Amino acid sequence: MTTYSRITGTGSYLPPRRVTNADLVADLAQRGIESSDDWIVERTGIRARHFVDAGVNTSDLGAQAAKHALAAANCQPSEIDLIIVATSTPDMVFPSSAAILQRKLGELMGAEGALAGCPAFDVQAVCSGFVYALTVADAMIKTGAARKALVVGAEVFSRIIDFNDRTTCVLFGDGAGAVVLEASDTPGILATDLHADGRHVDILCVPGTVSGGQVLGSPLLRMDGQAVFKLAVGVLEKAARATLERAGRTEADVDWLIPHQANIRIMEGTAKRLKLPLSKLVVTVDQHGNTSAASIPLALDAAVRSGKIKKGETLMLEGVGGGFTWGAVLLDF
Repeated sequence: MTTYSRITGTGSYLPPRRVTNADLVADLAQRGIESSDDWIVERTGIRARHFVDAGVNTSDLGAQAAKHALAAANCQPSEIDLIIVATSTPDMVFPSSAAILQRKLGELMGAEGALAGCPAFDVQAVCSGFVYALTVADAMIKTGAARKALVVGAEVFSRIIDFNDRTTCVLFGDGAGAVVLEASDTPGILATDLHADGRHVDILCVPGTVSGGQVLGSPLLRMDGQAVFKLAVGVLEKAARATLERAGRTEADVDWLIPHQANIRIMEGTAKRLKLPLSKLVVTVDQHGNTSAASIPLALDAAVRSGKIKKGETLMLEGVGGGFTWGAVLLDF
């Protein structure tokens, strides 16, 4: 009998501190940097984002999102036999944020030690991270290495933003999303498609590292927005079409397109290339900003909990990010 994997629960978490464009513009003005709500909305579609407070880390956000996903899947922590966290902003150099989340989630749910022993690791593919992590979990379930996986995307990008660069500091936010992926006799994930092209590492990066107790290079995000935009729309279309072909489906079969929430122009451009009406596009970038690896599961959970996405519908998830990385997942929900 063939084993498939299906999403049985979704969850998300946003830190309480909501920062509107007006809030951000006022802060920038104190730094002598000019911006406006109209300027931000016109170029990005973003109206607000959430930032963590001091002392709150990626694993904290991820544990909260995971708790909600487990509840939605009616799954106990002891049933999870794989944890994968997609993040570019880990709590520390090591251990992985997944290992830290493993401990914190057990404590959070009053089941300390219930998750002990199951493999836990991070995936680093920046904004494509959740698509990468979901693909890895799907493969491990299909080979029998796991039965119930917790796949999390979590970020605290506010810690690596250069607030003196108005072209990037308005884009990003913090948050986490999670899904429970379970082995099933019924197809859930239908096909995936992953890619990377290291020739473009310089267009989106944080070019710093820790050495000898010091940070070498810059610990702040740098981005060539025009270069990213030109690459993003094209590669997202190709990945989506490749995934559909592998699954034996067409664009007409897609009920919802859930892209990485980076920029409304990229998102709408991708939908148009796939000949999908904008009514099928799930959009949360206006309220969340770009939350990197967290953006797809955040958007997925928001659409599920609002009743927009229903059981049995076909979803196309796709992301693109630094590396340059990109990929897509087609699934029946």
